[in-house]
Formats: sequence, structure tokens, C-alpha cells
Amino acid sequence: MKKIFQTSIAILALAFIFSACSTPQNTNSGTTSSSSVSRGKFVGTWTLTNVSYDGLVAGAVQNVFDQAPPEAFVGSTWKFTNSGNGIYTLTNGTSQTIFWSVFNGGTTGTQFQFKKLYEGDKAKNVQEGYRLDIGVIDNTTMTLRSPVAIGNGANGYIIYSFTKAQ
Repeated sequence: MKKIFQTSIAILALAFIFSACSTPQNTNSGTTSSSSVSRGKFVGTWTLTNVSYDGLVAGAVQNVFDQAPPEAFVGSTWKFTNSGNGIYTLTNGTSQTIFWSVFNGGTTGTQFQFKKLYEGDKAKNVQEGYRLDIGVIDNTTMTLRSPVAIGNGANGYIIYSFTKAQ
């Protein structure tokens, strides 16, 4: 009886090890969620078409990206190259050079991150930047969510919706 029990435990342990080491299967079809985002999905020119709020009152946030109110970004154009260089331009003509990347880590899942660069800056020397949760991204639309602390350890979100130029 003891031998059967030990053999059963050994078989279960092996089954667990093999299943834990198996390659995960990707079953989505074109739309990428925050669990698996390739850098290439971002490359191109995007227009920020809408700003909305989840758990926040419109107008509660007066300044995002240390630049302007969220609504000032509606209509802005964001250009991303595969090298990580980028630029966004607000409708009033104000432009900002950035260095962007995809952050795969932490407890919040995959995030879009960028650093603002000024003349003479090298991205590797800039320590501060911004991270936004990736909602959904496909070949024509993208949604990024910026967490905002609202107290008691809870977050509200500013939701940025983009469309890609063809």
C-alpha cells in the first residue's frame, strides 16, 4: 500500500512539472490584451480620439504628463518608431519628444511607458517617466489607462482611446 501511494505521488509530481513547463498558448485573434503585447503593435502614427474616466469625475485631474489637462490631449498625434523614439503633438502645436517602450513586469501586467526628452537628453540618463496600463491594442485602435490614486489604496483611471492612421 505504501509503495502504491509513493508511486502515485511521484506520477502526480511529474505531471505537475510537465504541465507547469509547457508553452502557453495564445488564443486571441488580432486583438492584444495587456498580457502579451509586442513592440511592433505600437509603431506608427496614432491620434488620441477620446479621454474618458473610470472611477473619477471629469475635470478632477487638472494636469497629466506634467503638461496639460487630459482634454487638451484629445486630437493629439503620437508617432512611434520601432527604435523607441517618438513624439506627440497637441492640437495647439506643442510637441514633445519621447522615448517609449513596453514594460513587461510587475503586478499590474504589461504597460506602455515613456520618458520625456529635452534637447541634449539621452533616454538612458532620464530617470523619470510615465507608465500606462495597456487596455486593448490591435491594428487600428489602442486604449491606455492611467491610474490615479483616489485614496484608501484605490485607483481611478484616465482612459485614453487612440486610432491608428492608415
